[in-house]
Amino acid sequence: MAREVGVSDELRGWNWFKSPLKPYYSDVKIPMYLACSKYCPTNRDVFLVMVEGEKGHINERVALGSAVHRAVGKVINSFLDGKEVAFESWYEETLRELRVKQRFEVVKERCRVVWNYTYVNCRSRLLSRMSEQPYSSLRDSLATSIPFLVEHRVTGGLLGLSGFLSIDCYDYLRGIVYDLKVADVREEWFRLYPTGYAIVLESIYEIPVDIGCTVYVRFQGGKLVVLKDLFFINDDLRSWWIEERDKKLEIVAQRKDPGLPKECTLDCIYKGVCRC
Repeated sequence: MAREVGVSDELRGWNWFKSPLKPYYSDVKIPMYLACSKYCPTNRDVFLVMVEGEKGHINERVALGSAVHRAVGKVINSFLDGKEVAFESWYEETLRELRVKQRFEVVKERCRVVWNYTYVNCRSRLLSRMSEQPYSSLRDSLATSIPFLVEHRVTGGLLGLSGFLSIDCYDYLRGIVYDLKVADVREEWFRLYPTGYAIVLESIYEIPVDIGCTVYVRFQGGKLVVLKDLFFINDDLRSWWIEERDKKLEIVAQRKDPGLPKECTLDCIYKGVCRC
C-alpha cells in the first residue's frame, strides 16, 4: 500500500536544501523532542527551554520515561556486543546521569521489568534465528535477528535541528523507525517523532524511509503492556512535522513568548517556572 501511495519528492529528507524542508531561520537549531512536542498547547515549553534557559523539574513520569528508554537501549546494545551488564549498577549510574535527586522506587521496579523483558526477547530472537540458520555465524545471526541501530546518533543540522540527535531504534533491514513512549494514552502527534527521524535519516543517507512505529509502554499493576502503532510516513505527516518545526523555530528566533495556555497537564515539568 505504501509503495502504491508514494511520497512527494519535495518532502524527502534529501531535499533539505530547498523549500519546504529548508529552515527559514538557518541560524537557529532546536532538539527533536521540542520540534515534535505538543504537551503544551501554546508551545511555551519551547520558549522556556530555548529562550529562557529553564530546565524544568524532573518528576516521576519524566524519570520513568528517560530510564525506560535507557534500559531498552542498554540491554539491546550490550546483547549485541556480547557483554553482561548488572541492572543494579546500571540503574545507579543512570540516576546520576539523569541528575535525579529523588528516589522513585516505582521507577526502579518498572525499569527492572522492562530490562528483563527486553533481554528475554533478544535472547529468544537470537535462538530462533540460529535454529533456522544452522550454518550462520553468531555475528550473522545477531545481525538478522536483531537488525537494530539503537540510540543511533545522527545530526539534524541540515533540517534546523540539533547537531546531536539520538534515534530510539532504526530497523535497517526493513527500513522502520521506532520511537518509544511510556504513556497510557495513544496520541496522534506521537507519530511526529518517527516522522522527523525518518526525514533526518533521508537527509543523511539519501535512502527512503517510509515506515514509522510508535511503541507504547505502559504498566497495569505489576504487568508490562507493550503496544505498537505501525504507520506509513505519508505526505500529511511530513507536512505536519515541517509545520511544527517551523513554528518552534520562529518562537526561538524571534524570542517570542507564546503566552500561557488555558490549561496545563498535571505533570508538566515547567509549572514551577511557567505559572509562578
